[in-house]
Amino acid sequence: MTSKERVLAAINHVQPDRVPVDYLGTPEIDRALLRHFRTSDWECVLEALGVDLRTVGPRYVGPPLPPGQDIWGVIRKPVQNIAGTYDEPANYPWRHFTTIEEADAYPWPSVDWFDFSTIRDQCRQYSEYAIVFGGMGVMDLINGTAFGRGVEQTLMDIATTDPVGMALMQHRFTFYQEYACRALREAKGLVDIFFVGDDYGSQRGLLMSPSTWRRLFRNRLKAMVDLGHEFGCKVMLHSCGSTREIMPDLIEIGLDIYETVQPEAAGMDPEELKAAYGDKLAFHGTVSTQTILPFGTPSEVQTYVRRRIDVVGKGGGLILAPAHNIQPDTPLENVLAMYSTVREHA
Repeated sequence: MTSKERVLAAINHVQPDRVPVDYLGTPEIDRALLRHFRTSDWECVLEALGVDLRTVGPRYVGPPLPPGQDIWGVIRKPVQNIAGTYDEPANYPWRHFTTIEEADAYPWPSVDWFDFSTIRDQCRQYSEYAIVFGGMGVMDLINGTAFGRGVEQTLMDIATTDPVGMALMQHRFTFYQEYACRALREAKGLVDIFFVGDDYGSQRGLLMSPSTWRRLFRNRLKAMVDLGHEFGCKVMLHSCGSTREIMPDLIEIGLDIYETVQPEAAGMDPEELKAAYGDKLAFHGTVSTQTILPFGTPSEVQTYVRRRIDVVGKGGGLILAPAHNIQPDTPLENVLAMYSTVREHA
């Protein structure tokens, strides 16, 4: 099987020749892999690991952005922890908005700032791979709003249905709906997976009640799922944490792939999810970045991965990957053990 055939078989709940794999890593792990494989070409690393998916996207051609600033006006600065460095929001430009008029008057980015004309050529370049458009940040109404408004205020906006917070989320949603539509139209059927994100869960449960999620987020997610299906894509949702309570909703609105399955989150045991929903939903992830990858031995990683393949990957339905970006304190030998086990277990 080609990588594309392997991924599509798994998504369609057909047993592939081996479980397909994907990669998620922090910059520190990326650099360690480049050094290990003695290359400066990231494509060589993906090939060496056996990664079956490739991502395409438009080129930014908008106004020059100040250092560290994104298109939303959010400035990020590096914050170091004991293991590595993350770029965290530093200015929160929407924190003090109190009226819808302030939200509407903000200089929002334009989809015209992106050149979509190269997407088809990118897809052709990766024709043997499963082609993904999008990412965790596409839509991302909760996290994306929190970057500009603060986590506490964004959660209060959700709890109180604050009109200002709702307006900010709507601006973000409108942008990404048009952004995705232009990209998928330009791809002309060559994109296999449309990838959107929104973090609905915490380690212990949903960030809100299921009824609040249904009222504020269900229809927006459904609109993205419908958009992807309109262009012949499978649709994959990223959400951190525990979303077990809304899994039936995700299936009902037509979601194809759930990413990423964090085993330690409440109700998110991959084997339980496979038994309950594995005939209707494919899963991406399942390899713990909290326990087994950073703290296991290579032998323990191998045993763990084999179990994932044998149980969650049985009959298709699994794209095996880290449950989130592999963290900087993860031993490289454990990362390599994860991917070599997939090849050896084929």
